[in-house]
Amino acid sequence: MPQAFVIAPVLNEAENLPTLMASWQELRLAFPDWQFEFILVDDGSTDDTKIAAEKESAARGLTMRVLRHEKNQGPGAAFGTGFAYLADRLQPEDTVVTMEGDNTSRIATLKIMLDRMEREKVDVALASPYAYGGGIMNTSFHRVLLSHIANGMIKSFLDIHGIHTMSSFFRAYRGSVVLKLQDRWGPQVLERRGFECMIELLKKTILQGATITEVPMRLDTSLRKGKSKMKVMRTIRGYFSVMWKVRSWQ
Repeated sequence: MPQAFVIAPVLNEAENLPTLMASWQELRLAFPDWQFEFILVDDGSTDDTKIAAEKESAARGLTMRVLRHEKNQGPGAAFGTGFAYLADRLQPEDTVVTMEGDNTSRIATLKIMLDRMEREKVDVALASPYAYGGGIMNTSFHRVLLSHIANGMIKSFLDIHGIHTMSSFFRAYRGSVVLKLQDRWGPQVLERRGFECMIELLKKTILQGATITEVPMRLDTSLRKGKSKMKVMRTIRGYFSVMWKVRSWQ
């Protein structure tokens, strides 16, 4: 039976958890022959995120583990905690999914990602709002503009070609790829703690020689309750720090 681990970082997302857990239940029903374990990394929430997560997962019969940071450390640290949890559990034939915990990742897109990984025999599938057929909806103009500019700069500085999106959380990896990343960079894989962590992870994945495909995604924030946790200026500084750091990963 195929095994998949789904990692999602959350910070004060109690309001969003019923919808998130419903989507996870939908995913499990869509792949009845798969065994799913959902890993929620509570990155220092001060609301009822943990209680709500455990209540919703129990009601829906999900296999879920909540990993908690007592203080907020950032999404990179949260994903790192999720990867470290898998270090002695993951098998090469397994699948690891990373996604947002605020309902901006759509399960319909993930179904296509998993199907394409199998059909094309690739190592990684990225959900991309910039690929043909994708798009960004219900997001402010300045954030969309920032995203386009940052995307172009990062591709140039990090010498990444043929990939449309650099920083989306929404990805699927073969277990063999994650194990190689852990073998080279440690159980947590990631050094960066902010939103720039996904750029770091993408570059390290490319350095490992992984084959990558992209699936168009309609990035729609309409189902998210509350505001994005991303701080624009902090994220910009993080992007520049990755550009300076990349040589040490070669």
